[in-house]
Amino acid sequence: MKDPFLSAAIDEARLGSQEGGIPIGSVLVLDGEIVGRGHNRRVQRGSPILHAEMDCFENAGRLRAEEYRRCVLYSTLSPCDMCSGASLLYQVPHIIVGENKTFQGPEEYVRSRGVKLEIVQDAECIELMRAFIAEHAELWNEDIGEVE
Repeated sequence: MKDPFLSAAIDEARLGSQEGGIPIGSVLVLDGEIVGRGHNRRVQRGSPILHAEMDCFENAGRLRAEEYRRCVLYSTLSPCDMCSGASLLYQVPHIIVGENKTFQGPEEYVRSRGVKLEIVQDAECIELMRAFIAEHAELWNEDIGEVE
């Protein structure tokens, strides 16, 4: 049985894809309840920073420091440097990642800072990214800063 919070992140990724964006989703869970949802909206909003995790933090609104320290962040893809940095800034202690085969952020650094980081290699997350990259390689390369 799939983790319901990872499923919620996947729902966000699918929503991003339906909007014409990159299918990456995230949810922030506090004490067993989703308090923030987001998906990559760089394309939709013309934003340089609205990765799924950043959108999720924004949509969660202001939390108290002690609340962030009780959260679990779910992301369908390994968080990049920026998103990992936000998680470290707010001292989110636990991150669950749908997959890191497509892209791997600074996972060892995040772990070295005391974060419990779990990579689940979820088949649905992997397939979402595989299909997207096959159809939109140029957009994916732009998103991760690759030169073709």
